[in-house]
Amino acid sequence: MTEKPPLDSLEDRAWLGEGQSETQLTAVPGLDGAETSNADRPAWDSKVQYVLAQVGFSVGLGNVWRFPYLCHQNGGGAFMLLYVFLLLIVGVPLFFMELAAGQSIRQGSIGVWKHISPKLAGIGYSSCIVCFYVALYYNVIIAWSLFYLGNSFQYPLPWEHCPIDVSTNATVKECASSSPTSYFWFRKALDITNCIDESGEFNPIMTGCLFAAWAIVSLAMIKGIKSSAKVMYFSSVFPYVVLFIFLIRGLMLDGAMDGIAYMFYPKLELWGSVQVWRQAATQVFFALGLGYGSVIAYSSYNPVNNNCHRDALMVSGINFMTSVLASLVVFVILGFRAKNIAMRCVAENLGLLSHMGSNQHFDPWINATDPSSVSLEEYRDWFSHHSSTLGPNITDCSLEEEMNKGIEGTGLAFIAFTEVMALFPASPFWSTLFFLMLLNLGLSTMFGTMQGILTPLMDNFSLLGRHRTILTVSSCALGFVIGLLFTQRSGNYFVTMFDDYSATLPLVIVVIFETIAVSWVYGTDRFLDDIEVMLKWRPPVVYKYLWKYVCLIAMVGLLAASFMRMVFKRPTYTAWNQATSSEMTLEYPGWALGMIVMLIALASLPVPIGYIHSMWKNRTAHNPLSEEGGGQAMHRELYTKCSSTDQLESLNRDPSEEDEAPPRTAFLPLGSEHYRLLEQEEEEEEDEEEQDTVV
Repeated sequence: MTEKPPLDSLEDRAWLGEGQSETQLTAVPGLDGAETSNADRPAWDSKVQYVLAQVGFSVGLGNVWRFPYLCHQNGGGAFMLLYVFLLLIVGVPLFFMELAAGQSIRQGSIGVWKHISPKLAGIGYSSCIVCFYVALYYNVIIAWSLFYLGNSFQYPLPWEHCPIDVSTNATVKECASSSPTSYFWFRKALDITNCIDESGEFNPIMTGCLFAAWAIVSLAMIKGIKSSAKVMYFSSVFPYVVLFIFLIRGLMLDGAMDGIAYMFYPKLELWGSVQVWRQAATQVFFALGLGYGSVIAYSSYNPVNNNCHRDALMVSGINFMTSVLASLVVFVILGFRAKNIAMRCVAENLGLLSHMGSNQHFDPWINATDPSSVSLEEYRDWFSHHSSTLGPNITDCSLEEEMNKGIEGTGLAFIAFTEVMALFPASPFWSTLFFLMLLNLGLSTMFGTMQGILTPLMDNFSLLGRHRTILTVSSCALGFVIGLLFTQRSGNYFVTMFDDYSATLPLVIVVIFETIAVSWVYGTDRFLDDIEVMLKWRPPVVYKYLWKYVCLIAMVGLLAASFMRMVFKRPTYTAWNQATSSEMTLEYPGWALGMIVMLIALASLPVPIGYIHSMWKNRTAHNPLSEEGGGQAMHRELYTKCSSTDQLESLNRDPSEEDEAPPRTAFLPLGSEHYRLLEQEEEEEEDEEEQDTVV
């Protein structure tokens, strides 16, 4: 056995506590030839690139149209306080865990969990499947943004007025019964059917936009992070510029302060609702992109000593502040919209009374002949005194009632916002800015989602890793072909289905198993040891208890609440009825429910299948070394590099020794070089030299 001389310098281990490992990341294991060495692995050109990539992925369309809606529906300021609380005790710890795992092992999601335990390799495959689901429908939203962006270079905007039916020389009935923006969205953009059972033919314009969206993603990612990172400089920063421009412009509008007051007014009584807690936890979960594998993929391109704890706090904080900024913009715009609707109501009612000759009802300060001179407060005060003597055609005009009508998702972006921008001077300019912002928000998230698919596959399969360009183009081509499902006339209903059900339960399941893998399979103390090796300082011990108990219980509770909601409340979707020119809520048909179950099962099955496959492989193995990772086992003592001769001796050990004392796998991956004992007391060195303990 070769001699194990002490380290040349004590400085490298001065900061280590007693009994902690000094394993250092040198190369990713390549036992099956699937992984590549760290020397060949791409890396970020700068820390700014990395931060922009993580922020760009986590800050997406949900910050603009999902968070403001949840804040609107669940108590305003009260929901924000609850969100911050869950972000600190659940979101940040889990985000930090994924960052640390990816940075230390330097692999995608498949390689990370496979490295911890071969039985958990299915977690990474589940992440890839969910990422693919999200990429399919997310790129459709980018296609919609491209369509609206192309139509923004017109004056007046095509959704500003209802079109004229040439056969009758009158306004199109469907538009007159709804609104110009609703008609343009449902009839011109989507040409939507009345329900999901009516598929209809393909929408050729939207199909072309979807092809353009996938082409942009393919070109931006064709050279990995080297090409996508360059795009991030614009796609991650530009949305903030637009949000600030819209905020400044919006604060000048009538009704803006009413919207902000509505946003921050706290309704603390809603904290007693389980539904509010479920929605807050879900938003934290999806806002940070947990479980997708994209966070792990991005962090795997970092140097090992990068301060991932600071990154977790910084990205989480930026994400929350972006949600608040976007909410301010949304509520300012909605306040202006509500004020305009209320004032139109005042003008219509006063016009009716003026034509009816009911001047006896007017107070001296109400001028019925000039409705613009009557404020909303004056009208409501007058109405409260005379409502009993007025006919049923005269109604109240309430700004609060309009604000209570919550709008989320596509309805907020493609109906409410387009309606407001049509009222702005130079409306094409504002429309172009807004849809450029949506396009960049979508693309930056899309890059991260695709990275969550491509990085694990290239890391785990050497053939794919050698043909990055072909893999990227093929993945985008496959996404486009399957995405044709969303460009048929009923495609919007499938987008809703995928958004509501394809990712929620599988991602929660993935994160639950990730937490179990780190907290209970690998061990939080060992995980913190390895983070200390990377960062050269030990994270607070509170993370240990958050990972083991708080995060795990919260995720299980979220899974149970989401599952029970699906079971006890039949899934529904919102459909557009052409005859009534209005939206209605419909239940999914049986075949659609079967499709939902299939999507959830397909994304969740890799976890148990991976476990069963690993167990079967272990039982049928002829020797212990055939078990994946068996040659990498090591004791958790203080080791450093030694000659390759020791590895040969370790591989020829008696298998019975391993059965008697199972070795513990190190979280930090071992390279092709191995480790020798650190300098210790002379007596300990002599005892250990007598033992044939080799890693």
